[in-house]
Amino acid sequence: MHMTAASGNVLHDPCVRRVAAALASSGVRAQITVLDDVARTARQAADALGIEIDQIANSLVFRAHRDDDTVRPLLVLASGAHRVDTLRVADLLGLRTISLAGADFVLEQTGFAIGGVAPIAASHPIETVVDVCLSRYGKVWAAAGHPRTIFPTSYDELLRLTSGHPAEVA
Repeated sequence: MHMTAASGNVLHDPCVRRVAAALASSGVRAQITVLDDVARTARQAADALGIEIDQIANSLVFRAHRDDDTVRPLLVLASGAHRVDTLRVADLLGLRTISLAGADFVLEQTGFAIGGVAPIAASHPIETVVDVCLSRYGKVWAAAGHPRTIFPTSYDELLRLTSGHPAEVA
């Protein structure tokens, strides 16, 4: 993996800068990595890093439907190999149902575009669930605000940074 001429420009993206600032203010020394190509999927990110897909903390934004008919965003940080069991997660959180959010909802609620949704620095507070399967790895990787940026972290650090709920999501 190497940095291309355009790498510096990506690091100056406002979303990436927001993530870098949030990491620094939380005392995290993680270096944001710029991939040569866009990695909109966990598979693409894992392949670019030469790691197992399970080590990718895939940021999935859902529409959480409450019993009072309100809808709020929900971020699920799932191991890259997992498909989220929406019934299980809804039941765990006492929600009527959850459904995968569309691009406009994701951008409106997080300030990030799909493919670059970071687990931190969302434009609004967002309830977060962290897949317990990520705890199997000393290092996991999460999106850093742009489809070409990621940062290394750990399961415990993700829980701390997001105030997330640990859960089996698949």
